[in-house]
This record gives sequence, structure tokens and C-alpha cells, in this order.
Amino acid sequence: MEFAELIKTAKVENVQLSCSGLPPIKGTLCITSHHLLLSSQPGGNGEQGTVELWLLIRNVDAVEKRVASSLGTITLKCKDLKVLQLEIPGMEECLNIASSTEALSSVDSVMMMYPFFYRPQSMKLKDGWQLYPLQYYYEQIASETGAWRLSCANGDFTICSSYPPAVIVPATVDDNVLKKAARFRQGGRFPVLSYYHKKNGTVMLRSSQPLIGPNRKRCQEDEVLLSAALDGGGRGFIIDTRSAQAAKQARMMGGGTEPTSSYPRWKRLHRPLERGRPLQESFIKLVDACNDTSLSMDRWLSKLESSKWLAHVKGALSTACLAAQCMEREETCVLVHGAEGTDTTLLVTALAQVILDPDCRTLAGFQGLLEREWIEAGHPFHFRYAHSAYSHVRLKQEAPIFLLFLDCVWQLGRQFPFSLQFSEHLLLVLFEHTYASCYGTFLCNSEKERRLCKVKEKTHSLWAWLNQPSERKKHLNPLYTYNALVIWPSVEPQSLQLWQGLFLRWIRSSQYLDEAWAEIQRLVTSCEDAPEESAGCALCHSQPDAAYPLTIAGTANEG
Repeated sequence: MEFAELIKTAKVENVQLSCSGLPPIKGTLCITSHHLLLSSQPGGNGEQGTVELWLLIRNVDAVEKRVASSLGTITLKCKDLKVLQLEIPGMEECLNIASSTEALSSVDSVMMMYPFFYRPQSMKLKDGWQLYPLQYYYEQIASETGAWRLSCANGDFTICSSYPPAVIVPATVDDNVLKKAARFRQGGRFPVLSYYHKKNGTVMLRSSQPLIGPNRKRCQEDEVLLSAALDGGGRGFIIDTRSAQAAKQARMMGGGTEPTSSYPRWKRLHRPLERGRPLQESFIKLVDACNDTSLSMDRWLSKLESSKWLAHVKGALSTACLAAQCMEREETCVLVHGAEGTDTTLLVTALAQVILDPDCRTLAGFQGLLEREWIEAGHPFHFRYAHSAYSHVRLKQEAPIFLLFLDCVWQLGRQFPFSLQFSEHLLLVLFEHTYASCYGTFLCNSEKERRLCKVKEKTHSLWAWLNQPSERKKHLNPLYTYNALVIWPSVEPQSLQLWQGLFLRWIRSSQYLDEAWAEIQRLVTSCEDAPEESAGCALCHSQPDAAYPLTIAGTANEG
């Protein structure tokens, strides 16, 4: 396929661009294989026009067109929730631009996407891809204990197609046991180490559901693997992110959950979390409510509640707190799984680490967490984020699980404003690049697919760009103070808020908030440059966060 075949009209003059909160701009619209460009009309002294719009076409979620006589209007609804309107002279030109944009935004071939064509002069292709290797994380664990080893049994992806080539497993379990245990787990996702809690030596594992089936099958190797993870006479908790009823129904379809008779040292807890279609519908309803500025207060609150988005946030945080409580307070190991082990499982294991581990709350540590627990762990980004909240296409595999994770992290940052080294700006950037990016970090569904597509050889890493000094500064929290404590969030309804910086970002101006943060950053920087003058600065002498939020003290229910 050639991109030129999809572009019916490449250039149109006198196009007017309108966007909420900004004055209309008239100029020349150009469409390329990956971008929509609009340059404002130049002045009368031979001046060049200014590029007012540089939109990655992959970011377009829905195209709506309206034609009246010789003027057409195209509304572009973007995956980052922005809405743009183009008034185009000429019916044919309008229809051509609309159909070309729809066709280009729907290209599904990974290797035809913009990251494979993007070549910034300031970066090299190899930069950033090896910043957070699993080997480095394993070496940190090995310095604390010899109970775990790095297995490369999945080097050719034949044991599990969605796992990375190397995983961390109990040292007493050989690779033959892993291979047989993998056959007993959906998709081959046998239990592997997700997190080692240095404080007391407990661990968090993740996997997919066991293939118990209606005949209650057993697998000795799977039982040995989970027993070895307990390291001695300890006990553990299995947190199943499905309801007991859903797990029972899954058993009739060949899946299920671990029976106590076969796993006597493990206690099962069910904490159902939505995924798939219900979560996508919740996202769509919330965005629809946020975009309707005509709502009365009662109607707004009703639509916010009916979207159930904050209920999903509460559920995710509560379950992550439960996993963290099992490790920190009960001093027991934890296994987390749902059905496939690629969605709500990763949501819980990643959130629990942010709550427990201060290293995961640093900028570098958080990037390493995302690499380890989402990207390498096999979260299917290509399937989950093909469309956002505006698309008229409804695919079964779409679900904003990673967005839910980012929202939960934002809630943590709001309740503990000194404890996260990174700011809301980083979370917004991650949200945008999940759906449409010029970098290859979130491409494909697994490490196996990324290797087949040669993503790391032919595209740039998002981490390389984020860690450039000029960019890194933008994503730092100027109020950050290292906090070694576990941060226990409140999940009471009064404590959870709508993430306005994301869901209302294109609806109301954030100018004054941005200016306030810029001033805080300036004050902190000036104090760092002149420490003798910072003695009376309240920002420089602020106290670190306590273990509980200042808003409403208390942990999540059962967490």
C-alpha cells in the first residue's frame, strides 16, 4: 500500500481552524502520509506563514463532516480528547480531506505507523531502549537474597508468547518445571516475580488463570512453583481480579482458580475489577459528560456517577492497597491474576509498587516500572488503544486499562503532593503517547511482536526523549521530597476527584494553574542556585508526606 493512494486532495487554501478557547485561524491546509498541517497566511512583506496545526493523523479518533453548498465543515475528534473544526471551501475538497483523514488514521499495520518514519536529528535509534533492563532489576534482588534467579527459558517465546525472553522465578525451580507449569496457565503465563519487598522479603507474583476446567485438573509443577515462591513455611494470598461467580463460570469454560485442596498454603481473595467493554463504555460516558457544558449541577453529578469511572478508580486503588497490605503488614506473599493476566493483573501489581516502593515514585523508577510491568509484561497496547472515547467503531478488545492506572497514580500524587518526583505533566504525556506517538515504546502487544517488527532497531524510544535535560525538567514535581514510607491512599468518595487536568484540559483553560506551577518551579530553582537565601523559604523547608493523606486519613477498605 502506498500512502499517496489514500490522499485525494493534498492541499487546500483558505481553510479556517477553530478550537475551543482559541481564536479562529485561517490558512493553508496540507495533508501528508502521517500529518495534517495548517499554516497561517503570511503577512504582506514576504513573511513566511506560521504553522498553527501539526496534527499526527494517528491521533484522529473520529471524523465528522457537514457540507452546505460551497462550504464544508470537518470536525476532528482526537484520541487525546481534543476537538478541532476545519471550515473548508469547496464540497469536493471537504469530502476528499475527510475521507483521506479517515483512511490514514485507520492504517492498522504497525510498520506503516509514524514511529518507523520519525528521525529527529538530536537522537539516535539505539538511545533509551536499554535504560531499564530486567537484568538490572534482578541484580537488585540478587543483592538482597539468593532465593530467586533469572530464567531465559522463554528466549524464543515458545513457552509464552506474551512474556519477555527473561523472567524472574524461584531459584529452586528448574526450566522444565516452568515449561510444564506454563501449559497449565492460560496463554502460558506461569507465575513469575513482579516485585520483591526489601523490607521483609515478601514477594508479589503475577500470572494468568490456571486451566482447572470442569474436571478439576491438577498440575504438580504449578503447585511446586507456587510452593517454592513461599520459601519455607509461609503462607500467601491469591488476589483474583474477578468475582467468585466469574471465576466459577470460567472453570466451566476450561479456566478457573486455584482450589484450596491443591494449594493449601494459599488463601484466595476475589476483588472484581472491570475491564474490556464495560471500562471502555465508562470512559466514553465520562468524556461525553465532560464535553457537555450545558449541564445543570444535578445533571452533571448524575452523569458523572452513571459513568462509574471514579468507582473503577476506587476499585483499582482498593485492590492495590490490599496487595500492599498483605506484603507490608501481614508479611505474606501475594499472587495476582485475573483471566489472561495482561490487564487488571498488571494494573494491581504496578499500583501496589507505587504505593509500597519509594523508588517507583521517582522519575527513573516510574519509567522502569512501566517498562517492566506494562510493556515487557505483555499488556496488549495495540489492541487496547486503537480508538479512544470518540470513535464510532466499537472493538471488543479495546479498554483504557492503562489510562485507569495513570488516573490512580494522579490520585496518589494529589493525596501525597510531596512523594512523587514526577508531575501531572508526565502522566498526560504518557496518556497521549499511548494512543498516538512518534515513538515506538507503546507499539505492538508483546515483546515477541516488537522483535518481529524490529521496533527497537527502527524506531526511537520515548524514554530517550523524556530524559533529555530540557524535557526532563518539564516533568519534575518541584515539591518532591524523598519519602521512604509506604503511602496509603484514602479511597473514600470524598477523597477521590475527577482528573480535571486530563478530562477537562481542552474544555477550560489551565493558564493560571500553569503559571502558578511555573512560579513554584522558579522559586525552587532559585533556592537551589542560592542556598544561603533559601533559609526562610516555605517550599524548601516543607515537611515530607506522612504515610496517610492529609485529606482524609485511613487506608482502603481491607487494604
